[in-house]
Amino acid sequence: MTKVRIAKSEESRMETMAERFAGFESLEKDPKELGSMMRKMGSEMGENLPPEFDEVVDRLESGQSPDEIESDLPDLGNNIPTDDE
Repeated sequence: MTKVRIAKSEESRMETMAERFAGFESLEKDPKELGSMMRKMGSEMGENLPPEFDEVVDRLESGQSPDEIESDLPDLGNNIPTDDE
């Protein structure tokens, strides 16, 4: 069986994500739940995300705090292209 993609407008995708992830403020204290939410959000976006995204999500889902991840990976996010590039 193959995957089927349903085309959604950008606005529709954003509305769906907002509904699914409302109240995520409490996730800051629960890295596993934050990682799970980020994985769902990444798949909902329907875009290819960099390998670093998967590494961060894997670490969160294993229980590592965002502060620990940032400490372990100080260059994380430095290779994100800007609109100027």
